[in-house]
Amino acid sequence: MKLLVIEDEVKLAEYLRRGLTEEGYVVDVAHNGVDGLHLAMEGDHHLLVLDGMLPGIDGLGLLAALRQSKQTPVLMLTARIRIEDRVKGLQGGADDYLVKPFAFSELVARIEVLLRRTRPTRDVEGTTVLGLADLELDLVRRRATRAGQRLDLTAKEFTLLTLLLRRQGEVLSRTEIAEQVWDMNFDSATNVIDVAVRRLRGKLDAPFERTLLHTARGMGYVLEARDE
Repeated sequence: MKLLVIEDEVKLAEYLRRGLTEEGYVVDVAHNGVDGLHLAMEGDHHLLVLDGMLPGIDGLGLLAALRQSKQTPVLMLTARIRIEDRVKGLQGGADDYLVKPFAFSELVARIEVLLRRTRPTRDVEGTTVLGLADLELDLVRRRATRAGQRLDLTAKEFTLLTLLLRRQGEVLSRTEIAEQVWDMNFDSATNVIDVAVRRLRGKLDAPFERTLLHTARGMGYVLEARDE
Protein backbone atom coordinates (compact mmCIF):
# COMPACT_ATOMS: atom_id res chain seq x y z
CA MET A 1 0.00 0.00 0.00
CA LYS A 2 1.33 3.41 -0.98
CA LEU A 3 0.94 6.51 1.23
CA LEU A 4 1.75 10.18 0.73
CA VAL A 5 2.76 12.24 3.77
CA ILE A 6 2.51 16.02 3.28
CA GLU A 7 4.10 17.64 6.32
CA ASP A 8 6.33 20.74 6.51
CA GLU A 9 8.00 19.78 9.81
CA VAL A 10 10.98 17.90 8.39
CA LYS A 11 11.74 15.88 11.52
CA LEU A 12 8.12 14.83 11.94
CA ALA A 13 7.84 13.95 8.25
CA GLU A 14 10.95 11.77 8.44
CA TYR A 15 9.69 10.13 11.63
CA LEU A 16 6.41 9.29 9.93
CA ARG A 17 8.15 8.06 6.78
CA ARG A 18 10.43 5.75 8.75
CA GLY A 19 7.69 4.46 11.03
CA LEU A 20 5.16 3.82 8.27
CA THR A 21 7.81 2.14 6.14
CA GLU A 22 8.52 -0.21 9.04
CA GLU A 23 4.79 -0.95 9.11
CA GLY A 24 5.09 -2.20 5.54
CA TYR A 25 3.85 0.82 3.59
CA VAL A 26 5.56 2.51 0.66
CA VAL A 27 5.80 6.20 1.63
CA ASP A 28 6.29 9.37 -0.42
CA VAL A 29 6.91 12.68 1.37
CA ALA A 30 6.33 16.34 0.45
CA HIS A 31 7.21 19.31 2.64
CA ASN A 32 4.94 21.97 1.14
CA GLY A 33 1.51 22.27 -0.38
CA VAL A 34 2.62 22.84 -3.96
CA ASP A 35 4.76 19.70 -4.14
CA GLY A 36 2.20 17.78 -2.12
CA LEU A 37 -0.64 18.64 -4.49
CA HIS A 38 1.47 17.68 -7.50
CA LEU A 39 2.33 14.28 -6.02
CA ALA A 40 -1.25 13.70 -4.87
CA MET A 41 -2.65 14.46 -8.33
CA GLU A 42 -0.04 12.55 -10.32
CA GLY A 43 0.52 9.57 -8.00
CA ASP A 44 -1.49 6.45 -7.30
CA HIS A 45 -1.50 6.69 -3.51
CA HIS A 46 -3.97 4.73 -1.42
CA LEU A 47 -4.11 7.38 1.32
CA LEU A 48 -2.81 10.86 2.15
CA VAL A 49 -1.58 12.03 5.55
CA LEU A 50 -2.03 15.80 5.24
CA ASP A 51 -0.90 18.55 7.60
CA GLY A 52 -3.41 21.37 7.89
CA MET A 53 -0.84 24.18 7.92
CA LEU A 54 1.54 24.13 4.96
CA PRO A 55 3.60 26.68 3.04
CA GLY A 56 2.57 27.39 -0.54
CA ILE A 57 -0.93 25.92 -0.33
CA ASP A 58 -2.46 25.15 3.05
CA GLY A 59 -4.08 21.82 3.84
CA LEU A 60 -7.64 22.94 3.19
CA GLY A 61 -6.69 24.51 -0.12
CA LEU A 62 -4.86 21.38 -1.18
CA LEU A 63 -7.81 19.24 -0.14
CA ALA A 64 -10.26 21.38 -2.11
CA ALA A 65 -8.11 21.11 -5.25
CA LEU A 66 -7.67 17.36 -4.80
CA ARG A 67 -11.39 16.72 -4.36
CA GLN A 68 -12.16 18.26 -7.74
CA SER A 69 -10.85 15.13 -9.44
CA LYS A 70 -9.75 12.47 -6.90
CA GLN A 71 -11.32 10.76 -3.90
CA THR A 72 -8.12 9.48 -2.29
CA PRO A 73 -8.73 9.01 1.47
CA VAL A 74 -7.23 11.86 3.52
CA LEU A 75 -6.21 11.81 7.17
CA MET A 76 -5.55 15.38 8.27
CA LEU A 77 -3.10 16.35 10.99
CA THR A 78 -3.66 19.59 12.86
CA ALA A 79 -2.39 21.54 15.85
CA ARG A 80 -5.76 23.26 16.09
CA ILE A 81 -8.07 21.80 18.70
CA ARG A 82 -11.18 23.87 18.04
CA ILE A 83 -14.13 21.78 16.90
CA GLU A 84 -14.93 24.41 14.26
CA ASP A 85 -11.59 23.82 12.55
CA ARG A 86 -12.11 20.07 12.45
CA VAL A 87 -15.65 20.45 11.15
CA LYS A 88 -14.39 22.72 8.37
CA GLY A 89 -11.83 20.11 7.35
CA LEU A 90 -14.34 17.26 7.36
CA GLN A 91 -16.81 19.32 5.36
CA GLY A 92 -13.99 20.11 2.93
CA GLY A 93 -13.44 16.44 2.16
CA ALA A 94 -11.15 15.04 4.87
CA ASP A 95 -11.98 11.49 5.94
CA ASP A 96 -10.53 11.73 9.45
CA TYR A 97 -8.69 14.13 11.76
CA LEU A 98 -5.83 13.65 14.22
CA VAL A 99 -4.75 16.42 16.57
CA LYS A 100 -1.04 16.99 17.27
CA PRO A 101 0.70 15.74 19.30
CA PHE A 102 -0.49 12.21 18.66
CA ALA A 103 0.66 8.67 19.36
CA PHE A 104 2.12 6.89 16.35
CA SER A 105 0.09 3.79 17.20
CA GLU A 106 -3.13 5.81 16.91
CA LEU A 107 -2.02 7.19 13.53
CA VAL A 108 -1.40 3.65 12.24
CA ALA A 109 -4.76 2.47 13.61
CA ARG A 110 -6.63 5.32 11.93
CA ILE A 111 -4.83 4.66 8.63
CA GLU A 112 -5.77 0.98 8.79
CA VAL A 113 -9.42 1.84 9.51
CA LEU A 114 -9.60 4.26 6.58
CA LEU A 115 -8.00 1.76 4.21
CA ARG A 116 -10.41 -0.97 5.30
CA ARG A 117 -13.35 1.40 4.88
CA THR A 118 -12.39 2.66 1.44
CA ARG A 119 -10.82 -0.51 0.01
CA PRO A 120 -13.01 -3.35 1.32
CA THR A 121 -11.94 -5.74 -1.46
CA ARG A 122 -8.27 -4.89 -1.55
CA ASP A 123 -7.14 -8.44 -0.77
CA VAL A 124 -7.84 -11.72 -2.52
CA GLU A 125 -11.59 -12.49 -2.52
CA GLY A 126 -12.12 -9.91 0.24
CA THR A 127 -10.44 -12.09 2.85
CA THR A 128 -7.96 -10.92 5.46
CA VAL A 129 -6.12 -14.24 5.55
CA LEU A 130 -4.04 -15.62 2.68
CA GLY A 131 -2.75 -19.17 2.55
CA LEU A 132 -0.87 -21.80 0.59
CA ALA A 133 -0.31 -25.39 1.76
CA ASP A 134 0.67 -25.04 5.45
CA LEU A 135 1.51 -21.33 5.10
CA GLU A 136 -0.93 -18.74 6.48
CA LEU A 137 -0.71 -14.95 6.39
CA ASP A 138 -3.03 -12.81 8.53
CA LEU A 139 -3.19 -9.33 6.96
CA VAL A 140 -4.98 -7.68 9.88
CA ARG A 141 -2.79 -9.07 12.66
CA ARG A 142 0.27 -8.87 10.36
CA ARG A 143 1.26 -12.39 11.32
CA ALA A 144 2.69 -15.21 9.21
CA THR A 145 2.82 -18.86 10.27
CA ARG A 146 3.87 -22.11 8.64
CA ALA A 147 2.85 -25.48 10.03
CA GLY A 148 1.68 -23.57 13.08
CA GLN A 149 5.10 -21.96 13.66
CA ARG A 150 5.35 -18.17 13.63
CA LEU A 151 7.65 -16.68 11.00
CA ASP A 152 9.68 -13.73 12.27
CA LEU A 153 9.44 -11.42 9.24
CA THR A 154 10.57 -7.84 8.76
CA ALA A 155 8.07 -5.32 7.37
CA LYS A 156 9.50 -5.64 3.85
CA GLU A 157 9.56 -9.44 4.04
CA PHE A 158 5.90 -9.40 5.09
CA THR A 159 5.04 -7.12 2.17
CA LEU A 160 7.01 -9.29 -0.24
CA LEU A 161 5.33 -12.48 1.00
CA THR A 162 1.91 -10.81 0.73
CA LEU A 163 2.60 -9.97 -2.92
CA LEU A 164 3.79 -13.50 -3.66
CA LEU A 165 0.74 -15.04 -1.95
CA ARG A 166 -1.71 -12.78 -3.75
CA ARG A 167 -0.08 -13.77 -7.04
CA GLN A 168 0.68 -17.39 -6.12
CA GLY A 169 1.40 -19.57 -9.12
CA GLU A 170 2.52 -16.56 -11.18
CA VAL A 171 6.16 -15.87 -11.98
CA LEU A 172 6.97 -12.35 -10.77
CA SER A 173 9.92 -10.62 -12.38
CA ARG A 174 12.50 -8.75 -10.34
CA THR A 175 11.29 -5.53 -11.95
CA GLU A 176 7.70 -6.10 -10.84
CA ILE A 177 8.77 -7.03 -7.32
CA ALA A 178 10.91 -3.89 -7.11
CA GLU A 179 8.00 -1.71 -8.24
CA GLN A 180 5.40 -3.33 -5.99
CA VAL A 181 7.42 -3.77 -2.79
CA TRP A 182 10.13 -1.09 -2.93
CA ASP A 183 8.38 1.40 -5.25
CA MET A 184 11.54 1.72 -7.33
CA ASN A 185 12.75 0.94 -10.81
CA PHE A 186 14.84 -2.22 -10.80
CA ASP A 187 18.53 -1.66 -11.47
CA SER A 188 20.04 -4.87 -12.83
CA ALA A 189 23.37 -3.84 -11.32
CA THR A 190 21.98 -4.28 -7.82
CA ASN A 191 21.01 -7.51 -6.08
CA VAL A 192 18.58 -6.08 -3.51
CA ILE A 193 15.71 -8.24 -4.78
CA ASP A 194 17.75 -11.45 -4.77
CA VAL A 195 19.06 -10.74 -1.28
CA ALA A 196 15.54 -10.04 0.02
CA VAL A 197 14.17 -13.23 -1.54
CA ARG A 198 17.07 -15.26 -0.14
CA ARG A 199 16.40 -13.94 3.37
CA LEU A 200 12.69 -14.63 3.05
CA ARG A 201 13.37 -18.13 1.77
CA GLY A 202 15.62 -18.77 4.76
CA LYS A 203 12.65 -18.16 7.06
CA LEU A 204 9.88 -19.51 4.86
CA ASP A 205 11.41 -22.70 3.45
CA ALA A 206 14.71 -23.60 5.11
CA PRO A 207 13.21 -24.95 8.38
CA PHE A 208 10.65 -27.08 6.53
CA GLU A 209 10.76 -30.10 4.23
CA ARG A 210 8.63 -28.68 1.42
CA THR A 211 9.80 -25.73 -0.69
CA LEU A 212 7.21 -23.09 -1.59
CA LEU A 213 9.30 -20.22 -2.97
CA HIS A 214 10.93 -21.17 -6.26
CA THR A 215 13.30 -19.46 -8.70
CA ALA A 216 12.26 -19.30 -12.34
CA ARG A 217 15.66 -18.98 -13.96
CA GLY A 218 16.02 -15.89 -16.10
CA MET A 219 12.48 -14.75 -15.24
CA GLY A 220 11.99 -14.19 -11.51
CA TYR A 221 10.30 -15.94 -8.59
CA VAL A 222 7.10 -17.87 -7.99
CA LEU A 223 5.32 -19.03 -4.82
CA GLU A 224 3.53 -22.33 -5.34
CA ALA A 225 3.08 -25.78 -3.81
CA ARG A 226 4.62 -28.23 -6.26
CA ASP A 227 4.24 -31.99 -6.21
CA GLU A 228 7.44 -33.57 -4.93
